[in-house]
Amino acid sequence: MLVNQRQGVAGKGPRVSALPLQPQLSPNAVKVLEKRYLKKDEEGRPIETPAEMFRRVARTIAGADLLHNPDADVEAAEEEFYRMMTRLEFLPNSPTLMNAGRELGQLSACFVLPVGDSMESIFTAIKHTALIHKSGGGTGFSFSRIRPSKDVVLSTKGVSSGPISFMTVFDAATETIKQGGTRRGANMGILRVDHPDILGFITAKQSNDRLNNFNISVALTENFMEAVELDSEYDLINPRTGEKANTLKARRVFEMIVNMAWKNGDPGIIFIDRVNRDNPTPHIGEIESTNPCGEQPLLPYESCNLGSINLARVVDSSGEVDYGHLGRLVDSAVHFLDNVIDVNKYPLAEIEKMTRGNRKIGLGLMGFADMLIELGIPYSSDQAVEVAEEVMAFIQEEARKSSERLARERGAFPNFSGSVFSSNGRPEVRNATTTTIAPTGTLSIIAGCSSGIEPLFAVSYIRNVLDNTEMVEVHRAFEQAAKDGGFYNEELMKEIARKGSIQDLPEVPDEIKSLFVTAHDVTPEWHVRMQAAFQKYTDNAVSKTVNFAHGATTADVEQVYKLAYRTGCKGVTIYRDGSREVQVLNIGGVKGKEAVAVPGQVKPRPRPGFITGGTHKLASGCGNIYVTINQDEHGLFEVFSSMGLAGGCKGAQSEAIARLISLALRSGVAVDAVIKSVKGIRCPTPGFGEGVKVNSCPDAIAQALLAHLKKMPHLADGAVAGLPSSAELAHCPECPECGSTGLEFGEGCVFCRSCGFSRCG
Repeated sequence: MLVNQRQGVAGKGPRVSALPLQPQLSPNAVKVLEKRYLKKDEEGRPIETPAEMFRRVARTIAGADLLHNPDADVEAAEEEFYRMMTRLEFLPNSPTLMNAGRELGQLSACFVLPVGDSMESIFTAIKHTALIHKSGGGTGFSFSRIRPSKDVVLSTKGVSSGPISFMTVFDAATETIKQGGTRRGANMGILRVDHPDILGFITAKQSNDRLNNFNISVALTENFMEAVELDSEYDLINPRTGEKANTLKARRVFEMIVNMAWKNGDPGIIFIDRVNRDNPTPHIGEIESTNPCGEQPLLPYESCNLGSINLARVVDSSGEVDYGHLGRLVDSAVHFLDNVIDVNKYPLAEIEKMTRGNRKIGLGLMGFADMLIELGIPYSSDQAVEVAEEVMAFIQEEARKSSERLARERGAFPNFSGSVFSSNGRPEVRNATTTTIAPTGTLSIIAGCSSGIEPLFAVSYIRNVLDNTEMVEVHRAFEQAAKDGGFYNEELMKEIARKGSIQDLPEVPDEIKSLFVTAHDVTPEWHVRMQAAFQKYTDNAVSKTVNFAHGATTADVEQVYKLAYRTGCKGVTIYRDGSREVQVLNIGGVKGKEAVAVPGQVKPRPRPGFITGGTHKLASGCGNIYVTINQDEHGLFEVFSSMGLAGGCKGAQSEAIARLISLALRSGVAVDAVIKSVKGIRCPTPGFGEGVKVNSCPDAIAQALLAHLKKMPHLADGAVAGLPSSAELAHCPECPECGSTGLEFGEGCVFCRSCGFSRCG
């Protein structure tokens, strides 16, 4: 095996096995645990410590051993589970940390539900979705069985509205459910490329105000990909009749997918035939969908039971991968995850039956980028790809061995007979699958490591802390390298936080630049090559985002999609910087303190004789509100607001708010400050229209401003102090919960490293 002999840049402390049995958590990790994971009293105050949480989880999961052996040494299992969690070597998915040993007891992260071609099936799925989201899980669906729009409905002699209209109902239901009091629901919506409504599905999220609780992906078939290559047509099939409904030019459809992904990241793509070639239980059913982030293909009613090993903890003091220690971690983690299936309280009887029947687990990893840094290997290198394949092959092999051992002790998974394992004459296994590379956004905050297999998101970033102040967080290995190299200073760390990268800083040596690369420093080709390396030795799939610069072209996206297909990926998700939820950031100073520095009184710039703009219509709880936004050569200039019904107190208040905003804009106040001051203000009667929720009239104005900048980002390039440039607008937006700048778009997900907010459930 390849074991790198070079010393990493950060130096090494004691071996992980010598660490104490109290979790060594960062202040940010503690904050996230207190907010989202720890038990709380009726006042919302934590009533357990992180160590007590790990003990609660370890004791609950170890207790499953007694179900298989009345003489099992449960205390030893509990100590092993507790040890690897408190040392931050392994963490299970969030619902297990939150709910193990508590009344809810729902431990799975995600589920796939069937959606059939009837009102009864569709609304049963919506009801089940609500129950799952309430229990803390995310959901995936294939809408490919629903008859197309304008198709016949025999029972009513009417016509069908098609799958996309029903997706909006799922989306609205998700909006109203708060998962277990801690997380918002997340969905994956999939449609086969040969469904007659595929063109409408591809463009369903062309406006960022629709289906915001969904990731969507197109299920691409082998026939379709061959037709793309040959520039030929392919058939659309009516799922109600199974008959040909139409034909389309494959390359035109493929280009439409590429264009929409370039525009805002949706839809992703899934190579559905490739997924089903790896289906371990085809005799039980066909895989039609995945979980919300795409890494876990599941049969209808299956759940995913996930956990991740922290690779940053398996590099020893001599700068080598400790494969002995890694193997022991894999064995304990497989034991842990198999036990989760037995103690889980499932939200539906159908889910319990299917999950126990196949006993799928998904052991993955995090901290891969940190491990490469410790080994002294650049992320964008053939050697890094070699390490990825070697490490994942080892985890896969050891996980399979552990599953075989459990099968000898506890029996094979009930659906083993007829599975690919029985037909190949292989040894019995306890679990139909054992490995998955899942998102680890919040888990990586707790573990203090990089997310999944992604590069570093940032070498240094600004984090909001108490009292609305901010703190510069620096990657610990980079900080040590900077101090050892004699180029560390606070101003440089702040400069790195502003830029997000060190690649153009002359103060930083080249050998350090090569190691500390961020997601945006890595070319799309290397992103795909790394995903393919891990997919080669992963049972399920790999959650990863291919990051593009704001100036990337649709041809760049098309090249990545084709590369992902050629290299054996099961799907791919891309994100072009600045293409989704464009918001103004506090670039150029901590909380924008350097944005405007005008002493004394500021006079608004005069209004010219002619000015241009546009009007946005939004539905408030008091009726339609029309927001007109005008601009001059310097940028945004003024805002007018009027209600659908003229007169009255509400209309006057709305007009007054618009006038004050205009005064602020004309006086050089940063538009981000304007938006933040009114966005999210609530009134008792919110409005809904075109998939947009408007909390109040002030919130409507804020949303109109954001929409205006999104459509015309060049307006922010003006010379007025405090207005951001379009390059700054291309950065990731603010966290909707804590306001920290720079949400991470990675692992097919989006999350905030400051507070743990996640859009992926």
